[in-house]
Amino acid sequence: MLQLAKSSVPLKPVFIKQPGSIVFPLHPNDPSREVTFSCEAQGYPPPSYRWKMNDTFISPRPGSRFSISGGNLRISDLNKEEDVGVYQCLASNTFGTILSREASLHIAYLEDFKTQRRSPVRVREGQGVVLLCGPPPHMGELTFSWIFNEYPSFVNQDTRRFVSQITGNLYIAKVEPSDVGNYTCVVTNMVTKSRVQGPPTSLVLRSDGIMGEYEPKIEVQFPEALSVAKGLTVKLECFALGNPVPTISWRRVDGAPFSRKVDVSGASSVLEIPYFQQEDAGQYECVAENSRGKNSVKGKLSFYAPPHLLERPQDSQKAIDDSLLWECKASGKPKPSYKWLKNGEPLEAFEVVNSSLPGILVILDVTVLFFLWFLVTWFFNEQLIHFGSQGGYFEKVGGVGTVHYDKSLIRIRKQFRFRFAGDIMIRNIQLRHAGRYTCAVQTNVDSASIAMDVVVRGAPGPPLDIQVDHVTESTAFVSWSPGPDNHSPISNYAVQARTPFSLGWQAVQTVPEILGRNQLAARVTDLSPWVEYEFRVLATNGIGTGEPSKPSKKIRTKDTLPRITPARVGGGGGSRSELVITWEPVPEEQQSGPGFGYVVAFRPHGAQSWMQAAVTSPDASRYIFKNESIRPFSPFYVKVGVYNNRGEGPFGPVTTIYSAEEEPSRAPARVRAKSLSASEVELSWKPLPWSTSKRRIMGYEMRYWTKTQRQDTASVMRTVGNRTVAVIRGLDPSTTYHITLRAYNSAGTGPDSAVVNVTTKRPPPSRAPAKVTWNATNSKIILTWDQVKALENESEVMGYKVIYKQSKHNRQSMVETNKTSLELALPVHEDYIIQIKAISEGGDGHSSRLITIPRIAGLSIVFN
Repeated sequence: MLQLAKSSVPLKPVFIKQPGSIVFPLHPNDPSREVTFSCEAQGYPPPSYRWKMNDTFISPRPGSRFSISGGNLRISDLNKEEDVGVYQCLASNTFGTILSREASLHIAYLEDFKTQRRSPVRVREGQGVVLLCGPPPHMGELTFSWIFNEYPSFVNQDTRRFVSQITGNLYIAKVEPSDVGNYTCVVTNMVTKSRVQGPPTSLVLRSDGIMGEYEPKIEVQFPEALSVAKGLTVKLECFALGNPVPTISWRRVDGAPFSRKVDVSGASSVLEIPYFQQEDAGQYECVAENSRGKNSVKGKLSFYAPPHLLERPQDSQKAIDDSLLWECKASGKPKPSYKWLKNGEPLEAFEVVNSSLPGILVILDVTVLFFLWFLVTWFFNEQLIHFGSQGGYFEKVGGVGTVHYDKSLIRIRKQFRFRFAGDIMIRNIQLRHAGRYTCAVQTNVDSASIAMDVVVRGAPGPPLDIQVDHVTESTAFVSWSPGPDNHSPISNYAVQARTPFSLGWQAVQTVPEILGRNQLAARVTDLSPWVEYEFRVLATNGIGTGEPSKPSKKIRTKDTLPRITPARVGGGGGSRSELVITWEPVPEEQQSGPGFGYVVAFRPHGAQSWMQAAVTSPDASRYIFKNESIRPFSPFYVKVGVYNNRGEGPFGPVTTIYSAEEEPSRAPARVRAKSLSASEVELSWKPLPWSTSKRRIMGYEMRYWTKTQRQDTASVMRTVGNRTVAVIRGLDPSTTYHITLRAYNSAGTGPDSAVVNVTTKRPPPSRAPAKVTWNATNSKIILTWDQVKALENESEVMGYKVIYKQSKHNRQSMVETNKTSLELALPVHEDYIIQIKAISEGGDGHSSRLITIPRIAGLSIVFN
């Protein structure tokens, strides 16, 4: 009875459990797709519950996927398109309604890539490239990696290669021949732990020459403005393409040093700031630099602290006709805005006041809800400013105001002071924000306004009316008109050019070299003949460098005689009676005019007159002269020149190339094989004459197989040069191998030697040294271990290797001993890492576990 009486006391609803946000991992074949939001309140009469999704009440019906049990909301058969949103619980009794905190539902998933094939990406050696990942539809945090050719060979990130964890793209600053291959983007959802692979992208080297050096071009940038919540970790990415490979550095624009917690990783491409605080806010700059120039990007990090209530309304009991004032205060950055709800619902129209009155609620005569308010309105160039829109640039901030209200015909006069959001803050101000601002204030008794002009100083606007004339084969005259200086005088200009062959816009040489504020024209020099150019101009003032002008009309420089000859002239090989001549084609931008081709000139050693042949294709890279009179392996003088429609250009330097040779005619003699270990065999032989009048020896080819294999399936290993000894590795232990040897050159291989047989040694001991004991003093380390006994089919133990290094260094040292103990004269002021392995004629046995000896003297420890 006592309990019943106690529970009958009327109580307002109070939450004892509120819903929390949920991230549900969605797996394709998972039948369990159900979540439950929990909500519980106490009160008397017992509260009833309702739920909202995205501010709309949920009305469960029979057979619906939504059901409410007590205060809990259950959602079954989750749908990632329909169920994602913000949920709130409402608990009500006769006292009124309370509204829970907001709880979000996110459904994490990762779909498969839709595209099955991607076109090859063709680039020049030395050029930068971006391979796009294009992750499939998803929700949840993703991580990215790239497979090179085949799994598990992943792309290693360094100063030249970078995988963005924001876009997923792979960036290669400067392509090298070793980069050629297939690349596959691997996307992992960190919530669902699922992983998908994209279609492979082939990276192919173009055959039209090597890319020249150029200044860095930043491809991975961080946002110009980014708000970061207190305590979060922020990562900024920055990476540039360029030749040579650019170096990346970071700094704070205000010159302040980085705190200890700031970490630069990914070969300086990622700046990480953990546990973000107010002092970490500011402008950060990434600088990419190489010998051709440098570029930079800047971004501003703003500190964001969520609202935290400092003062909240308390329950009040008032008589009819009495007055009530509630004040609600909160801290946060940016400054919080406020809204009042009655029973979980927005106030009626007659109750609403402008939100620029933060946290003040006044009720007069108790039965009438009334706000004392200031209505503060801002206009920009006579247009109303809508705070929270227009890109988020405009924000209201605090000021101080006074509110008066009278009761009973001014018989009682009361005064309150409070803060209200009346001032305006323009964040990340832009040039377009210059103009007239008007502040209009209206109260329930009067109104007033004041106007002011805002001038924004900035980097110059783009120069105008770019004109190009007086074009020659290597120069052009560029002129322009000044753009707006944006209230800061222009100090200088810079001219940039772009061609179909350049990687973006590049700085060019001009006369005069320095283009001052009054210099509105310049002669551009060092241009390539018969190349299509576009030009643009940038202006700089004390604030910075502005946006570039629009590109000029495309112009083509005049043609002239070619000046660049093919590089890497070589050749040799081929079939009998052939002279094969090869070269690297001249890139199109260096051909100086239409009708480009090659003149190939050659003559035998001792002859006086040159034979010539014209090769009309500009992409050709070889010429073959065939004549039955050519003797095998005869030396020829060769040179390759160029021509175009304007005439013949120069020849390149003369080089010696040999005609096709004959294959070796003799087999190597005195072939001997010796087993070195369980996996290695040494082969030696008497060499053939290195060079004769008809042929030369380029190296030797070994073919080896076991008795269970056929000779035509033998493994092959080649040597290069006039060697007489080679070691074949990776063999099986206790196995007999048959080996033949033959010489080879560019014409083919010679006859096989006689077959030699050799048997590899028994395998090394499979047991590792156990029960390793160490004792350290100030000047030495004493090690002991149990003897290793070989199995019946293993090589006998001949001794032991002790390998040691300081833990902070990579260089290892090694000592051999035939005992089961060793004394090392090592000062123990450093940590050491030691391992021990047995030695046998079959090779080294298994290593003991790694032993770390700390900087502590006088200890004795046993490792089993």
